[in-house]
Amino acid sequence: MVTPRRDESEINEEKIVDQIRSLGIDMIEEAGSGHPGIVLGAAPILYSLFAHHMKMDPEHPEFYNRDRFILSAGHGSALLYATLYMAGYPITLEDLKDFRKIDSITPGHPEYKKTPGVETTTGPLGQGFATAVGIAMAEANLRERFNQGKKEVINFNTYVLCGDGDLMEGISYEAASLAGTLKLNKLIVLYDSNDICLDGSTSKCFTENVAMRFIAQGWNVITVPDGNNIASITKAIEDAKASTDKPTLIEVKTTIGKYSKLEGSNLVHGKPLGKEDVTAIKEKMQIRDIPFTISQITMDDFRYLIHNRCKNISEKFNKVVEGLEEEEKKVLEDFMNSNKSFDIKDVIYEPPEENCESPRVTSGKILSSVVPKYPTMIGGSADLFAATNTYIKEVGDYSGDNYEGKNIFFGVREHCMGAILNGFALCGYHPYGSTFLSFSDYQKPSIRMSAMMDLPVTYIYTHDSISVGPDGATHQPVEQLAALRATPNLEVFRPADANEVIGVYRTIFEKKSGPSVIALSRNNLPILETTKISEVAKGGYTVFDPERKLSGILIATGEEVHLAIEVAKRLKTKGMDIRVVSMPCIKRFESQDQDYIDSILPVEVRKIVIEASSSMSWNSIVFNKKYLITLDEFGSSGTKEEVYKKYGFDIDSLEEKVENLLK
Repeated sequence: MVTPRRDESEINEEKIVDQIRSLGIDMIEEAGSGHPGIVLGAAPILYSLFAHHMKMDPEHPEFYNRDRFILSAGHGSALLYATLYMAGYPITLEDLKDFRKIDSITPGHPEYKKTPGVETTTGPLGQGFATAVGIAMAEANLRERFNQGKKEVINFNTYVLCGDGDLMEGISYEAASLAGTLKLNKLIVLYDSNDICLDGSTSKCFTENVAMRFIAQGWNVITVPDGNNIASITKAIEDAKASTDKPTLIEVKTTIGKYSKLEGSNLVHGKPLGKEDVTAIKEKMQIRDIPFTISQITMDDFRYLIHNRCKNISEKFNKVVEGLEEEEKKVLEDFMNSNKSFDIKDVIYEPPEENCESPRVTSGKILSSVVPKYPTMIGGSADLFAATNTYIKEVGDYSGDNYEGKNIFFGVREHCMGAILNGFALCGYHPYGSTFLSFSDYQKPSIRMSAMMDLPVTYIYTHDSISVGPDGATHQPVEQLAALRATPNLEVFRPADANEVIGVYRTIFEKKSGPSVIALSRNNLPILETTKISEVAKGGYTVFDPERKLSGILIATGEEVHLAIEVAKRLKTKGMDIRVVSMPCIKRFESQDQDYIDSILPVEVRKIVIEASSSMSWNSIVFNKKYLITLDEFGSSGTKEEVYKKYGFDIDSLEEKVENLLK
């Protein structure tokens, strides 16, 4: 319930800011841990944004056309939770008291789907900044798609609060560069500039001219000299919103730990202030020194400002949606319903006459068939469209002059590509991005966020093996599959041929959530008669089986499946009957019921893994390391045949190893 007022001039805004500060430091004291420096220093920034600019509906926090606020400086979670509570979001005082406690909705750093008003998981610095660029890109795409003529359906701003630490991280530089190139004018970054980082003054490690850096990247830059001046911050945001062709960085000069005895020092960054300091701070702010004391009139004033500016905003948007033509309405609802699966059984795929094709080429054909049909599918490449076969001719290029295009040129920016894909997914897209498997290392932090948030992002990696040959060890992935497979909630697929590539895409698009990795060979591989599109969803299945009692089982993935079948055929002539199991997704296979697992991998039969990658993926399936024909060292430059021979993955070497193991 919002209490009406006769005149907004009666509202004491400084009192509201101090109430937010007080709640934030109370939460940290109660938890015994947290980051009070940003709470005390940056509270006027958040207040100014929420009170005077954010398009939002606290009673319906997920209505689609809302402005998005991203706390890239995720250590400031207490500040965000206190602000959201004061603004009227469905967060209780008890939730604030449970800050950082197990299973609370107020975790130590913001987490997606846990707290109303939190748009994305943040904490690793720079991730929020780059994810916000993805959200702003999504908004531009949606706006160009749905706003025709005078009709306005989608129109929201993306706001970010970041600090010096965010801007030191390389991912923010990548993302800012792309945002400037794309002229994302509805992206507004509020920079909490206090010249302090955890180890001390930024003069020790961060002396560049940030404003000039952003100007050079195609941004507007506005400076607010006094971070306590609400009117100046409000005016700066207003000016940023008026920009027509550039994103804006607003540098707000603040004092970390304002009012604390440690203000202006790195010592106030990341630990509770202590009772004595809290008492002194509240005395300066003229707030009663009782934890979690709330001034009702102060809270009512804050909520009144928001309500007066945003009343009925979600209802108005719903009416706009209802007024759309049926087809257009259905498309928009697909974006609004992010937990959506796709049936791509009607995919158009023409196998080559020679019945032999590189999996990356098959992947490109599948994408070219599917992406134009589904509005929520969008993606691109980190400067490797031709190599990864992910360019879709029919859908146009995403650019500052054509936001409706669906081919995104990320440039050589793998890390921010992952975070930007997360931003798209947070707006209801099913995005994909591509590079070489060895460069997945540059994306790992963003992939981790995809998995943590359960977002339907597809990572397409080609050149998935030492078989890439002449490019050498730097481009030959070894440990990457194991690292990706170890990530919770991430499904990693390595298909053996065109049939399995189709099966992988069907499996991925049938899921309603969760990220996926596809690791694809660059080499031409025979399309096998025994690989099955429908079996891929089980994670592992038999592709070669003898008629007699099993002498052993070979388990392989990707192009090594072909090697394993050839070995099995050779050993059959020596009286050894060997089953070959293709295992495109270990995690999927291990999730099947035990009867199915035992039918494919009987307990009493010896099993050998053949994969030109780290042995560390296979410990749950094969317990004795001598039965792992894998690779735990870096590769070498040479032809595919030379590299295979050196590391024992040529047919002759594999035959000898398997025969000796099964004698």
